[in-house]
Amino acid sequence: MVKTAEKLPVLVICGPTGSGKTAFALALAEKFPLEIISADSRQVYRRMDIGTAKATVQEQAVVPHHMIDLVDPDQQFSVADFVDLVRPLIPRIAARGKIPCVVGGTGLYIQAILGGLADLPSADLELRNQLQQREQKEGAGSLHRELQRVDPVAAAEMHPNNLIRIVRALEVCFVSGRRFSELKAEHSFSERPYRVLKLAPDFNRDDLYSRINQRTGQMLSNGLVDEVRGLVEDYSFGLKILQTLGYREVLQYLKEEISAKQMGDDIQKYTRQYAKRQLTWFRKEEDIIWVDSLMKSDRVIKSIDNFLLE
Repeated sequence: MVKTAEKLPVLVICGPTGSGKTAFALALAEKFPLEIISADSRQVYRRMDIGTAKATVQEQAVVPHHMIDLVDPDQQFSVADFVDLVRPLIPRIAARGKIPCVVGGTGLYIQAILGGLADLPSADLELRNQLQQREQKEGAGSLHRELQRVDPVAAAEMHPNNLIRIVRALEVCFVSGRRFSELKAEHSFSERPYRVLKLAPDFNRDDLYSRINQRTGQMLSNGLVDEVRGLVEDYSFGLKILQTLGYREVLQYLKEEISAKQMGDDIQKYTRQYAKRQLTWFRKEEDIIWVDSLMKSDRVIKSIDNFLLE
C-alpha cells in the first residue's frame, strides 16, 4: 500500500532505447504494486507495436499499462495532449493503492509529466509561416541571429540549424512580448506536484549498442516490415508518423530505394545515434539513480522501500 503523503510518489524508469526499461519495470512489479505509464511519444499510436517496442499483450496482462494505443496513426497527438491525460491518471492509480510508474525514453514527455509544461502562448501559424519564409529569403542563420538579438540566452542553447526550435522561440517572444528563456526559467522554479524517484538501467556504451543491434534483428524477425506495409496499404507512404526512426528505413526498403541489408544496418546505426542523444539528455539529470545491470536487486528494492516510506 502506498503511504499517504502530501505529494503523491511517482516512480520513474527512464534511459535510452534498448536499455531494458520495460523488463526492469516488470521485474519491479513482482515486488511492488505498480501500474505502468508509458512515456513514449510513439507508443500512443495504434498498430505501431513492433517498431516502438511496445509491451506485449502478455506483459500488459501481468501489469496494467497506460498511455498506449490511444490514437490512430494519422491523428495528431502532442505532448500537451499527453500531459492532459496523465495528470488525472496518476492520482487515480494512487487511489487504488498502486504506485504510478512512468516508463520511457522520451525525455520531454517525462519532464512534462513531472513538472508540467511552461505557460507558453499557443501556436501562431501565420507568424510561424512568416518567420520560415524570412529564413528562406534572408538566408540560413538569419532567424538565429534575430533570436540572438531578442533573446540571447535562448539563442545560446539552440543550434543555428535547429529551425523548428528557433521559430518557436521567436514566436513566443513576439506573441507574449517576453523572452522565451525567461518564461522557461520561471517555469523551472514552479512547484513540482509529485515526489519522484528516478531509476535508469546502466550499460556501458558497447553493451548498449550490442543490445540495440540485437533488438533491431528481433524486430525485423517479428514482422516489422509487414507492420509498416500494412500501415502503408491502409494510409499511404506519406503517413507522417512513418517518417520516424525504424519506420522510415522500412519505407525506403518498401520503395525499393535500399536493400534489406541496408535497411537493417541503417536502423541499427540511427538507433545507436538516437540512444547517444538520449544518454546526453538523461546524464544531465542529477537526480537519476543509474542502476548497474549487475547490481543486486535488493539494493534497488531498499531504495524504493525507503522512498515510499518518506
